[in-house]
Amino acid sequence: MKEFLNLLKTEFARIFSNSVLCAIFFGAPVLYGVLFGFVYQQAKVVNLPIVIIDQDNSPLTDRIIDAFEDSEGLLVKDRRYNPGNIMEEMPVEQYAAVVTFPTGFEADILQKRHPEVRVDLNMANILNANTASKNIQQVLMTLNAGIEIEGLKKQGLPPAVAMASYESFKVNFNKLYNSTGNYLDFMLPGLLGAIMQQVIFLAMALVFARDFEDGYFGELVKKGKSSVYLIALKTTPFVLFLPVMWLIMSRLFVFFNVQANIFNLPMLVLVSLLSLASIGVGMLFSIAIPNQLKATELLMVMSTPAFVLSGFTWPSLAIPSFINGIAQTIPVTHFLSAFRKVAYYGGSFADILPEIKMLLVIIAITFTVMALILQIKINRTRRRSLA
Repeated sequence: MKEFLNLLKTEFARIFSNSVLCAIFFGAPVLYGVLFGFVYQQAKVVNLPIVIIDQDNSPLTDRIIDAFEDSEGLLVKDRRYNPGNIMEEMPVEQYAAVVTFPTGFEADILQKRHPEVRVDLNMANILNANTASKNIQQVLMTLNAGIEIEGLKKQGLPPAVAMASYESFKVNFNKLYNSTGNYLDFMLPGLLGAIMQQVIFLAMALVFARDFEDGYFGELVKKGKSSVYLIALKTTPFVLFLPVMWLIMSRLFVFFNVQANIFNLPMLVLVSLLSLASIGVGMLFSIAIPNQLKATELLMVMSTPAFVLSGFTWPSLAIPSFINGIAQTIPVTHFLSAFRKVAYYGGSFADILPEIKMLLVIIAITFTVMALILQIKINRTRRRSLA
């Protein structure tokens, strides 16, 4: 134990002497967490610029444009009476949509000729386009209903009858689990989970690869000939550091007022399993590829698409099965699936049991394989030393 503690002291010294490792492990999670938090702090998209082409210029179109200006999600950037070079302006001005009211719009409505309002959406940014489309439809459908009801009332129908004649049934949408549609609540947890996985990957990629490169591995072999012993030695500092880093990440949820239930026992288990699984994958690459640069590059290739493949934003059902199979080998896929169940749905251990089993499988496989490969390298190094 005394020798283990001495070696552990050396490990701490080597970790803190590596500025790249310190910057990645301690700086990146905080920096990216704060950065992404402020990016999504507005929580929803507002004031999307639109253009109104009012070829009718009537009191009715004035009312509709006033309604657009009252919409929180839209910003009437320009009102004009002919299109001009609108298609050339859209890429430069980044208009989310162009709404066109044709000539004779009000007259056609009064004469029941059902004129058409044309809406051109800028689909270069799908999120902006969908948000703009939703707000435009809300304004137009509300006014459309109002105009129809007013027409029926002018025909002599009482207001209640006019309303019932137009609206044969009502629809009531009840929003659950993020009822405000807060984009920060949706995105930040997934991003932080992916960041922590990537940080652990990159930190662990350096632990053994650095020892192979600078010759320190030969010194370690003299102290311990068991691969399990050396794995425990290398893992211990990070097992001590990671609770601190996760605690800092959890405070970001509080700081940005993210509505997620993360302070509970199932979440503690998930965080612990993600950490161990990420340590296992990262350390396996560090042992199998005894070069810091190559190990880091390969882990970057693996971790970069992890968030997209995890199914957190794009549903797993829409991902081809062979790509989905690859995603199942990445720890954060199972972590984010279980995270949503616990943080938003109030799930228990029974609800996240499939994800827990998969994380345990990844841990078991990576630690077994790395122990075997490392033992082979230890034996080979000892034979060279004796020779």
